[in-house]
Amino acid sequence: MNFRIHSLLYFATGIVFIALETAGAYYPGIAVKALIIPVLVWLYLRFIRGEWNRFHGMILAALAFSWIGDVTLQLTRFSEDFFMVGLAGFLVAQLLYLVAFFSTPGQNVLSKRFYMVFPVLTYGAMILWLLWGGLKEMKLPVTLYTLVILTMLTAAINRKGKVNPHSYRLVLAGAILFVLSDSMIAINKFNQPFELARVAIMTSYVTAQYLIAIGCLRQFNLTLKK
Repeated sequence: MNFRIHSLLYFATGIVFIALETAGAYYPGIAVKALIIPVLVWLYLRFIRGEWNRFHGMILAALAFSWIGDVTLQLTRFSEDFFMVGLAGFLVAQLLYLVAFFSTPGQNVLSKRFYMVFPVLTYGAMILWLLWGGLKEMKLPVTLYTLVILTMLTAAINRKGKVNPHSYRLVLAGAILFVLSDSMIAINKFNQPFELARVAIMTSYVTAQYLIAIGCLRQFNLTLKK
């Protein structure tokens, strides 16, 4: 099975979940959502072809904790406690991503171009300001998660010049989409629910994980055609 078919299978799984979610098919939706990340993990493992290293281990671990977050957030219908479990899963995933990105050898671009962080800081301040009134007892965990995911985005920016341009652009685009997806979750939950929120959230999330994974494969110039 080649790279294109792997990719189509991944996005098809995401589209099926979105369709089931939109149709209100809750239990089939849980089952399909639980397959999204495993399909991406399968793709990732298929194309590293045994060329294992610490970096790949951290990316795969991040995907594993993302899977925990995926499944548990889908169970919040039964108990809001699952939201905290899901948040914790994604928090660990973001920590693993940021450590992997910062550990990439090379000169840190932010040491000379710190101004590149200003848009990230501005966005973080704006999203917390927007959410603050509705967070209540969730102020601390949401603030912590916001700081971590924005640090992950900063780490993605910091890969500039350390990796080939294709890898850099893919991971950066994925990191930005991840931030936007999580922002929409927070806005929909704590500020103002909006129409088609689930479609927008899942579309950006599924794309984000794919771009990050493929960008990380491209970092090592792996051939993705066979």
